[in-house]
Amino acid sequence: MELRVLRYFLAVVQEKNITKAADKLLISQPALSKQLSDLENELGAQLFIRGHRQITLTSEGEYLRSKASEIVDLADKTTANILTDQVIGGDLTIGAGESVGMKRIIDVMGSINQDYPDVKVHLISGDANEMESKLNSGTLDFAVFMGERDLSNFNYLQIPEIDQWGVIMRQDALLATKEFVTPKDLLGLPILISSQAKTNNSFDNWWGNLGPKMNIMGTFTLSFNAELLVESSHSYMLTFDHLLSDNDSKVLTFRPLKPKITEPITVVWKKNTVLSKVDQLFVKRLRASLNG
Repeated sequence: MELRVLRYFLAVVQEKNITKAADKLLISQPALSKQLSDLENELGAQLFIRGHRQITLTSEGEYLRSKASEIVDLADKTTANILTDQVIGGDLTIGAGESVGMKRIIDVMGSINQDYPDVKVHLISGDANEMESKLNSGTLDFAVFMGERDLSNFNYLQIPEIDQWGVIMRQDALLATKEFVTPKDLLGLPILISSQAKTNNSFDNWWGNLGPKMNIMGTFTLSFNAELLVESSHSYMLTFDHLLSDNDSKVLTFRPLKPKITEPITVVWKKNTVLSKVDQLFVKRLRASLNG
């Protein structure tokens, strides 16, 4: 697959019409149609269902769309970094979940952008599995992992901040009168838990034999949306400390778990990879912040 043809494919996906895409790409409609037909022949799969006014993607087309976007983004980013090699510029892309440790990392990113305005910073949100996949595919420069994880395939810096697990609840909730929350306190209550924590069975040891009795009413990926549900449904959300905004803290409150559970925060990047100048600068400044 040629990069040029993938760009053609993505233009058609965006416009949902071959003629409009051809006009945007400044090529003839027959030439674009032939490029798409050749791509389908090369892949041995139908990518489009051609309707009267617009086209839709087949399942194979949807799969190619997601992969083509990553490939084109990676190519554009690589080109930008090479073209700006004589100065500090290009893209700095970091993927992470929500954590108190992001304050240090964002401060470093902000200082780089202040000193080098040509640097474009990008923050991608997601859980650790998503971030590791994007890091391995090259669409992320760095990922931030919260919790224990196999780091044998990565270079990494562990930052001093730690995440502490606890419960976010309404301030008028009965448990809000307690200093800590124990597994017994949560019995019978509707609980929200992060998708990653549920997948990783993060609370199995903490629940102990009470685990099967817990009422897990749902999961979430971003705390902000889950906090809205806590407020409206009077549920209890297992999450990290320091994630409540000033506005939310007027209605909601946080109580730590007992026994205490904490998670390390680690910034990782791929081994055996030549870092761009901006990536090298990020590592240098992050390391300096740890020694300061």
